[in-house]
Amino acid sequence: MIDYFFSQYSEYPTLDIILEIVAVIFGLLSVWYAKKDNILVFPTGLVSTSIFVYLLWKWTLWGDMMINGYYFVMSIYGWYHWTRKKGDTEEFPISKISSSEKRIAIILFIFTVAFVFSVYHYFGKFTTWYAYVDTFITGIFFVGMWLMAKRKVENWIFWIVGDVISIPLYFAKGYTFTSFQYIVFTVVAIFGYLEWKKISDSSPTEPQK
Repeated sequence: MIDYFFSQYSEYPTLDIILEIVAVIFGLLSVWYAKKDNILVFPTGLVSTSIFVYLLWKWTLWGDMMINGYYFVMSIYGWYHWTRKKGDTEEFPISKISSSEKRIAIILFIFTVAFVFSVYHYFGKFTTWYAYVDTFITGIFFVGMWLMAKRKVENWIFWIVGDVISIPLYFAKGYTFTSFQYIVFTVVAIFGYLEWKKISDSSPTEPQK
């Protein structure tokens, strides 16, 4: 059983294995802090994504690399966004997505999928089934990260969908530790959605735009 899940690592450099494990640990911490609405989601996320950008570049998984590069940038933006206050009150508390944000999310998803598809096509990377899946979930994760940075409850729905798809995807690619990470991500994301929804439902409603 162990050989089935981890045999591919016999050919990996030891440093890459250690880096993947460290990135997974910090990734799990980041998702846990996100669930708890704790700003530490961003520094822990920066550590995880920076390592994954390096590893995915080495593995020539460009769609995944772009996702993590985008996570890195959005973590900086989210860190700033979450710290903004009006006096002692958070300027951007947990809330539900507005009509205008839904339109932006759709545009962001379409643009992201089109861009990643173009990159894969240009470099001739559509050689496996998971290249096509990777293109689709890149769009899902881009929207999810944008919504999380804006503290929107619906970010968790995108994470759940993307995480569920990523579990078999990363295992098929040969990255078992990362695949296991997404199993935990899925569970935490479900509880994160329930927790954020409860907070949002108990807060004063704001007019939807």
